[in-house]
This record gives sequence, structure tokens and C-alpha cells, in this order.
Amino acid sequence: MDIQNERRRLLDAEGGDEDPTGLMSEQDAYLSKVKNRKLYLAAFASVLGPMSFGFVLGYSSPAIPELTKIADPRLRLDDVQASWFGSIVTLGAAAGGLLGGWMVDKIGRKLSLMFCSLPFVFGFTVIIAAQNVWMLYLGRVLTGLASGVTSLVVPLYISEMAHERVRGTLGSCVQLMVVLGIMGVYLAGLFLDWRWLAICSSIPPTLLMVCMCFMPETPRFLLSQGKRREAEEALRFLRGPDAPVEWECARIEDACEEQGSSFQLSDLKDPGVYKPLVIGIMLMIFQQMTGINAIMFYAENIFEQAHFKESDLASVIVGLIQVVFTAVAALIMDKAGRKVLLIISGVAMAISTTAFGVYFYLMSQLHSTAPPGEEPHADLAWLALASMAVFITGFALGWGPIPWLIMSEVFPVKVRGFASAVCVLTNWSMAFLVTKTFQDMMTALTSAGTFWLFACTCILNVIFTMVCIPETKGKTLEQIEATFRGTSGP
Repeated sequence: MDIQNERRRLLDAEGGDEDPTGLMSEQDAYLSKVKNRKLYLAAFASVLGPMSFGFVLGYSSPAIPELTKIADPRLRLDDVQASWFGSIVTLGAAAGGLLGGWMVDKIGRKLSLMFCSLPFVFGFTVIIAAQNVWMLYLGRVLTGLASGVTSLVVPLYISEMAHERVRGTLGSCVQLMVVLGIMGVYLAGLFLDWRWLAICSSIPPTLLMVCMCFMPETPRFLLSQGKRREAEEALRFLRGPDAPVEWECARIEDACEEQGSSFQLSDLKDPGVYKPLVIGIMLMIFQQMTGINAIMFYAENIFEQAHFKESDLASVIVGLIQVVFTAVAALIMDKAGRKVLLIISGVAMAISTTAFGVYFYLMSQLHSTAPPGEEPHADLAWLALASMAVFITGFALGWGPIPWLIMSEVFPVKVRGFASAVCVLTNWSMAFLVTKTFQDMMTALTSAGTFWLFACTCILNVIFTMVCIPETKGKTLEQIEATFRGTSGP
């Protein structure tokens, strides 16, 4: 179908008020007829995946203290086993990223999402039925694998379904549901033992499988497979009955034809492929190098030093701060833009990690001068608490949700599976490295030195954002792609 005729027909249907020479007028005319109700429904169904993965990430925090004191010697964890119980999820997730990259291109976004609920449920079932430590590990690896697939598929599914006016908000809901899941499992952990907690954690993935049965495949995937009629039906479901979806369909189809069909390694020479890939990988490395895992790891110690006796309740408070500010980021994402939020977030984290370094430095000085038996903690506790609040707020506003959102926006359709898999693999491998080497860094560089190193990477984040990252707010996926190729978008 001729895309120009489609555009003209759309504008005529609008009464011809808009200027037919500008692309924005066509987009505005189209978007004015769009109803978002079912799009929000599909987004809600898919973000049950990130919620499940939040439950997986948070599960170890309430479960480990119980499993280290459990009466059954076959299940009791020592310090090394407890460390693996926490971190083995990241290895499963790195493998899940690779599997997800292959699945989204082979069987599509919707089916990948439905299948990934199976290892979530199986993994928690293995944990519930565990007779020894190895069964606990297997359960964690399976839930980690599902988390890796989810962290790749859901941002992709949402960015390919949503139109440019709400894509930032819906894309940020991925991180929002992760932190909601983490907070949910912390809260449940106050009342439930580790087995009941695992039963509770398998509810979101079960709901995910049921809800996704009624949702469509993404129009871009269907068009890349040459299924135009199904793509129009999916768009009609997502955009409502009044929107002339043939126009959007024709626009996406044009971009798909321009790209060619399948991905070859020689495509990596194309600036439209390697530029966004480098940006995606760097975002994932920087996200983990901000020290988010280290701060979360340290949270309970910091609260204990501040004489905050209920350290498990303190974890819930940390979770609550994350939820509130990730929600704020989601609401302002399409107005403020990605770049501004990344810069604000990077600056806030650089200041707070520097302050953390100062706190640890002063603590070590006080320890060396304090008379034996005296605790010099309380007067400096406010500095640690304030630094932590600023850090978590900053992370939730930008570097938490935005790397995943940008990953889902910048890749051309044909390399989306491969490139997203590389990014997810990078993210989870870095998470594993940072978590596993954190204690060694603290020993080699001292606590203060480690946090000052994190502060330096936060400053690098800000410079990288200013120089390298393009603003994707308000642009269609095809226009973003054209920016990297150096052409004008459809």
C-alpha cells in the first residue's frame, strides 16, 4: 500500500486542518484518534514479568537469615553457601538473556513471555520442595533464567506496542514493577517463612501466563514476519476502533523493507547497528558500576550502625523509597526526557557516593582515635542515612529505569533480539562481578576508597550521557533508528 496515499487519506479524514507538509501534523492527527485503554491493559499483563523478577531478586534477603539458622542440617547454609544462594541468580539471568535473545526472534515476543513464566514457577516449586542445598541452588538458577528472559522480552514487548507519547512512561513501568516486587517480598518476609514466601512468589508468574493468553503479538514482529493482516488486527486492538491503523502499519512496513529481513554479523559494520549497540552495552556497564548492588548489600549494616534496631523493616523503607521515585520517573519520563533524568540521576549518585566515602573515612579515623570499648557511631549515622536516601532516590529517577528503556528503543527490528541479548548478558555479568568482588574491593581499597571509585564512575556516567546519548523522547522507533543511520525518519 502506498504510504503517501495513506497519509493523505488520514489527513483528509481529519478535515485537513493540519499542515500536510509536516510529519508531526500527521502523527498528531493519527494520535488524536488513538484510545490507550487496551494498550495499558497489555502493558499491565506484560509487567507481571518484571514483578516476578523483583520477587526473585528480593527473595534472598528475608530467606537467607532463616536458612542460616534452620534446624534441618541438610538445608542449613554457611556464609559461602548463603553468598552463592544470593548471587547465583545473576548467572542464571545472564544465560536467560542469551536464551531470550534467541527466543524473541524465533517464536516472537508474546510466546517468549508466556514460556518464561514456566521456569519461574518450576524454580519456586523446587525451592518449596528442597531436600538439600543443591535443590535450593537449582531453584535459584531456574528463577534467575526466567528473570533474564523477562528483563529482555518485556522492555521489547512494551516499546514495540506503545506509541511515542506513552512509550517512556510504560517502559519505565518495567523497573517500577521490579522494585514493587522487591518491596512486596520484603513485606511478605516480615510475616511468612521461606517456604510460604516461595509459594507467594509463584503467584505473579502464574498470572502472567494467564493474562498474556489474551494479549496480541507486537505489530512490528508480525510485520517483520510478513503477517500484515495480523499486524493490523494487533494495532486495532492496541489503538482502539477509531484510529486509521493502516497508516501506522504502512510506516512500520516501510522501515522493515528498508532494513532487509534477517540479521547477519556483517550488519555490525552499519552505524545504525553498532552505534546503538555500543550505547546499550555502556549503559548496562555504567548502571552496575554506580554501586547500586553494593549500597543495597550494605543497607542493613548502615541501619544497624545508625541504631535502627528493626533492620528488616529498614529494608522495606528502602524498597518504598525506590518505588515512590521510580513511579515519579515513570510519570515525568515523556515530559522531561531520558537525557535530563540520566544527568540529574548521575549527579545525585556521584554526590551521595562521595559522601558515603567521607562517612567511611571519618569512621575509620574515629575508630583509630577512640578509646577501646567506646562506639563512635551515633553522631555520624545521619550522614550515612542521608547519603543512602539521596543515592536510592537518584538511582530510581534515572539510572534504574532508563538503561532498560533506551535498550528497548534504539535497536533496528532485525537486530533487536541479538543486540538486546548482548546488553542483558552484559548487565547480569556485571551485576555478578560487582556483587562477588565487592568484599575484595572493600579489603583492597578500604570502604572509603571503594565508594569514591563508585563516585568516579558516576561522574563518568554523566559525561557519557551528555556526549553520547541521543534524546529519544517523542520520537517513533523508526525515527530513532534513522537518527543513528544519519537519514530522516519515516
